[in-house]
Amino acid sequence: MRHYGIIGFPLFHSFSAKFFNEKFATEGIEAEYSLYPVQIGNLKLEIGNILDSLDGFNVTLPYKQEVIPYLERLDETAEAIGAVNVVYKHVGYNTDCLGFMESMRPLVREYDRKALVLGTGGASKAVCYGLRKLGISPTLVSRTPKAGMLGYDALTQEVMDKHTIIVNCTPLGMLPDVDSCPDIPYERLSARHLLYDCVYNPEETLFLKKGKAQGCTIKNGLDMLYGQAKAAWRIWSNAI
Repeated sequence: MRHYGIIGFPLFHSFSAKFFNEKFATEGIEAEYSLYPVQIGNLKLEIGNILDSLDGFNVTLPYKQEVIPYLERLDETAEAIGAVNVVYKHVGYNTDCLGFMESMRPLVREYDRKALVLGTGGASKAVCYGLRKLGISPTLVSRTPKAGMLGYDALTQEVMDKHTIIVNCTPLGMLPDVDSCPDIPYERLSARHLLYDCVYNPEETLFLKKGKAQGCTIKNGLDMLYGQAKAAWRIWSNAI
């Protein structure tokens, strides 16, 4: 019996256990996938046991960057991104970017050249990497912007018009916090905009609902989740 899982906090929203355990049952794989909610601040106390007891695991917020010092090395993609969502044999990988690119590629229009990426955590790093691979220039948006970023108060009509893709990489709107959303000027959106939410639970977040009301194309993160999970399994099963 092989043992896999996911670390993060909180984890009650995660679909990963359901996805992998159904896969194992359907394909007759002798394995189990469990949730490992690591309380914020306790990663140092628990990571050693997790690394030694699991055959592989996923990493979700808030540990996609924090887990790196405890690993022996990163693969080339994770190194370039600076965030990890898959661990196998003490090595960190990033498959978030693959899942994002696969789900985003069919949606990109000819005029999509610039994107606003909301949030600065591990998910945003993978999204920015994926956008660049798709030929789209990303700009980070933060409540506390640093050099090269924008603050939410800088999202003028001109800025919104130039950035036709907006990706939410924050946890705002995620179950159970369904009444929250990023503080962008939704009234400045139009049918030319594509709103992509890395959150997948609920299926349609307030961020997406407000975009749809403005005529935007909308997409949640469920396909990104499935894409990164399939890529994670290829790593764990030594298929790549």
